[in-house]
Amino acid sequence: MIEENFVEGRPMAVQELDVRHVPKAQRHPQIFELFTALPPSGSFVLINTHDPKHLHQEFQRDYPGCFGWEYLQAGPDLWRIQITKIASTAVPQILCDAHALLAGPLQGDPAGAIWQLQVNERQLDANIIHLRPEEQIGAHDGPDLDVLVLVLAGSGEMGTAAAALPLSIGTLVWLPRRSRRSISAGDSGLSYLTVHTRRPALRIQIDPDGQS
Repeated sequence: MIEENFVEGRPMAVQELDVRHVPKAQRHPQIFELFTALPPSGSFVLINTHDPKHLHQEFQRDYPGCFGWEYLQAGPDLWRIQITKIASTAVPQILCDAHALLAGPLQGDPAGAIWQLQVNERQLDANIIHLRPEEQIGAHDGPDLDVLVLVLAGSGEMGTAAAALPLSIGTLVWLPRRSRRSISAGDSGLSYLTVHTRRPALRIQIDPDGQS
């Protein structure tokens, strides 16, 4: 919504996005779509019924150093926040301290990931995987994309369709797409970083007969 404000008697167009009556699932996509379309130094005023702290966290995650966030009105019933695009593209950022991460409790997800790249707008996927002593990832065919593996801690072995590859701190391995591989951790465990292009999101395809 565009409204006319007046500064020193002159009209000034101020773009406002009022999400008070927008369905919850559509709010953040609309906000980020408008932010992405802004020119550098451009801004809009977000109108909401509460302090959008989760939205601010998403901005910090996906656009660190690229946005301004100024409260023009802070409740109790109405919140007005001016959001400004400071830079035209995302800026470099430190994601984690791998040394400190590996020195702490190593509690991973079911796949062994103790860290994942969480930035929403990205072209890469990256994970830090930890295997406990003597733990194994069985032989399997890799995805349809190349993967780089960098060993960060511990030691182990990677099985291939040819010879087994020894893994130690600093070892950098290229896994060609669809290549057969397995990984075995040594007696001190194994932690490694994987990096590859981001997998495309799964989409439901509808055939001409209307079947998904």
